[in-house]
Amino acid sequence: MLHIVIRHHLDDFLRTAADRADGAGLPEFIAREFREFLTCGVLAHGFARVRCGRCALERLVPFSYKGRGFCPSCGGRRMMERAVHLVDNVLPPVPVRQWVLTLPYRLRYLLAWDHGLTRAVLAVHARALREFYRRQANSHGVRDGRTGTLTVIQRFGSGLNLNVHFHTVAFDGVFSRAPAGALTFHPAIPASDAEVAYVLDTIRRRVGRLLRRRGLEPGDEGTGSDDSLAETSLALAGIVGASVQGRVALGPRAGARVRRLGDLRAPAVDTRGPRQAHIQGFDLHANVWVGAHDRARREQVCRYLLRPPLADDRLRLLGDGRVRVQLKRAWSNGTTHLLFEPVEFLEKLAALTPRPAINLILYHGVLASHARWRPAVVAYGRPEPDTASGPMESPGAGDGEGRGVAKPRYWTWAALMRRAFDLDVLRCPRCAGRMELIGTIEDPAVIARILAHLEVPGARDGPSPTAAVFSPRDDLPTLPFAAL
Repeated sequence: MLHIVIRHHLDDFLRTAADRADGAGLPEFIAREFREFLTCGVLAHGFARVRCGRCALERLVPFSYKGRGFCPSCGGRRMMERAVHLVDNVLPPVPVRQWVLTLPYRLRYLLAWDHGLTRAVLAVHARALREFYRRQANSHGVRDGRTGTLTVIQRFGSGLNLNVHFHTVAFDGVFSRAPAGALTFHPAIPASDAEVAYVLDTIRRRVGRLLRRRGLEPGDEGTGSDDSLAETSLALAGIVGASVQGRVALGPRAGARVRRLGDLRAPAVDTRGPRQAHIQGFDLHANVWVGAHDRARREQVCRYLLRPPLADDRLRLLGDGRVRVQLKRAWSNGTTHLLFEPVEFLEKLAALTPRPAINLILYHGVLASHARWRPAVVAYGRPEPDTASGPMESPGAGDGEGRGVAKPRYWTWAALMRRAFDLDVLRCPRCAGRMELIGTIEDPAVIARILAHLEVPGARDGPSPTAAVFSPRDDLPTLPFAAL
């Protein structure tokens, strides 16, 4: 569904954005993200061949484009792969708590483009959390206690709006080091509502000082005196500003609010749950806690942090050409769906696309990349590493985040699917045998000849909903697959 909307309306969207910005248009990385998405899962752009060792049934599995923006497939793989890595190689078996910091609207616009400012605001947030745990540990006689955090910078809200905010997993306690060098973990007492409010007020005051030092004091319009995004692209600045406010930037409805569907008679209720505080647009939620040995729950939380902004099964293309997006949960005012014109929908996706070469997963405290305690922390409480690869893994290079312990192993897509969903994608659908990779096809001429022979529907125009399946009798008589 997403592929259809983008394929049919991308040119209109890019042209409309350029017209609004006097011909300047959007940054190239935005247009490139959309165009490369149109190659994701399309057999005409390359595929892998897998064959059952028992009955010789073969399947063609299309490549993904490994995008970082809005692709549900690429985002789903990245979510599972990184969640497995964090649980297996980074987070030791100690209790953790999730702290979610949401920022005022006026700040979201600034952080959408300025990654340096985003990291500075995040550093304020992470430092306030470390100080909270250190003070609590000191009050109970634990001196020089240290904790660590990992944060995923999320850019999206539930309504496809731009909402730069921080999902932070913090060790719920501190590590201390004995003179002999051994680490000991001291669990924290659960934070009270008053303590969460105190931490949030500390963050709010320090972020205010940070903005004043940098000469960034946003007004009511959501932009400060230094608008680097507008200087780079007026079109993207307009799209981002509208997305932050839940409005439309392009087309005949420019400036209007996004259309909402549902039982809108329900009144909006402003509630604050346990361990949640709200001060002048800043919001901090800290009620999600995971025990030391609850591995499954820890991985579930990591997946939630890393989830993509959009699920394809919540999109519907209506008969009049408009796009309806189902919300995962109904809003407090009764909204259950959002309704977009196609160009409006694409502008929301453009606002969510991060700049290239920026890191959206950051570590602080004892988990920081150069922290002296990090090797011992990530190895804490783990059994001795087994260098032999398991049946569902294949050895490969890690990313260095498990420094000081065994090198992380590469998880194949099939292994991730089996771990996450108990789904064995390499099980032959015909004889229940094992499917094995026998090659990858990337040469355009060879791809064209194979697809023309097999007459696979949709091989060039859209992603394959499932891998193309064929029997040995469908093989090319003049060009056996074994020779490709």
